[in-house]
Amino acid sequence: MSLRGLVLAAGAVCLAASAVMWLVAVPTALILLFWAVVLIAGTVYERVIYKPLESQAGAGWVATSERFIDDATGKTVTVYVREHSGERKYVAE
Repeated sequence: MSLRGLVLAAGAVCLAASAVMWLVAVPTALILLFWAVVLIAGTVYERVIYKPLESQAGAGWVATSERFIDDATGKTVTVYVREHSGERKYVAE
């Protein structure tokens, strides 16, 4: 299981535990509910926002001097940008 899966599972357990705590009127149920929402929402947000690596930039993209090694693939990645919008694209070399 990936780290993302473990964090989502922990968030689900916290969510279920906070629901049980709420039903039996434990005052700290809202704190646990807050952290469950933070874990789940943060993990989902990261997954949606992270941009996948592209194989080529395409027309209208300008290479920047920014380069880094992608941890997942070990490939060198060049950052491209559209100057009129500021949109960024990550292209594996």
